[in-house]
Amino acid sequence: MDFALTDDQKALVQAAADFSKAELADHAAEWDAESHFPLDVIRRAGETGFLGIYTPEEQGGLGLSRLDASLIFEQLAQGCVATTAYLTIHNMVTWMIASWGDDALREAWVSRMVSGEVLGSYCLTEPGAGSDAANLRTRAVRDGDDYVISGSKMFISGAGSTEVLVVMARTGEPDSGAGGVSAILVPADAAGIEYGKNEEKMGWKSQPTRLVSFDSVRVPVANRLGAEGEGFKLAMKGLDGGRLNIASCSLGAAQHALTLARDYMAERKQFGRELSQFQALQFKLADMATELMAARLMVRQAAWRLDQNDPEAPAHCAMAKRFATDVGFQVCNEALQLHGGYGYIREYPLERLVRDTRVHQILEGTNEIMRLIAGRRLLADGVIESLQ
Repeated sequence: MDFALTDDQKALVQAAADFSKAELADHAAEWDAESHFPLDVIRRAGETGFLGIYTPEEQGGLGLSRLDASLIFEQLAQGCVATTAYLTIHNMVTWMIASWGDDALREAWVSRMVSGEVLGSYCLTEPGAGSDAANLRTRAVRDGDDYVISGSKMFISGAGSTEVLVVMARTGEPDSGAGGVSAILVPADAAGIEYGKNEEKMGWKSQPTRLVSFDSVRVPVANRLGAEGEGFKLAMKGLDGGRLNIASCSLGAAQHALTLARDYMAERKQFGRELSQFQALQFKLADMATELMAARLMVRQAAWRLDQNDPEAPAHCAMAKRFATDVGFQVCNEALQLHGGYGYIREYPLERLVRDTRVHQILEGTNEIMRLIAGRRLLADGVIESLQ
């Protein structure tokens, strides 16, 4: 692939950078301190198209590639990592409904999600099924033309403040595994849904994270996305792109941290000279920049493969997610170290960047699961050659 950005991509990067500076950067610390979910700003992102980045144009989205989406999310994350992370989730939910909902479902929801009138949450993880998502227990039992859903979902971003949920529920027998899961659109205000408290998290404080309980929630069978039993496959397709999205948020956070560290080294004096004059610190900054560049190229290469429908794209997405989120956290942590005690206080953004990027190594599949995905593919016949 050609790693040079096209003129259109450069324009997208600039538009995202402008929105990040105008709407996110100056408010990120306040949102974090007050655990404020900036719904007004998120809805304004719809005016720029950033709520339907890879939703097809015929349904009101921008119809962009996953590579384009990565470029946009990296820029947005330099303003506020946690808010951008929610934007990636909303984009995934919108795309899933646009891709696998029937005509009536798309007509009812997608354009309103692209505009920001309606926001979405993705409901896969359960209290007892995190990495082992294929063994989820939330049930959707067929009753005539309806499904009756019972169960609970855990760690759901935006829950309680969004209007639509895409829920992975078991429509097959209890032991049906991945093949017994279906994806169902559920209005967030449906009777029988209850929301838990907003979890007090280490980071990502500018978006709510709640338990969602379903007590005999009735929705039409027509709300299913795709065929019955296809839900887990759709979830994994969504997560391929979701992993690149969250990796891109890590890139943005790391770039912001690297820039802050470079500027601080040029200003701060110790032992009669600027920190930038110490060779050991120059080496540290160089290593941070090198690792970040490698991660960025890996994410863009995986995004390009996903756009090309490469059969090995899932393995590339897993490897890119693992590497970029590890590097992103490491660069933010090193930048904090370069700031010394100042990096540890809230007056500077480094401690927030460290807190916000830590969870990226856990969500969208833990980095241990990313290693499992890549390792299994590498052990398959002929796959080593195809990963080159």
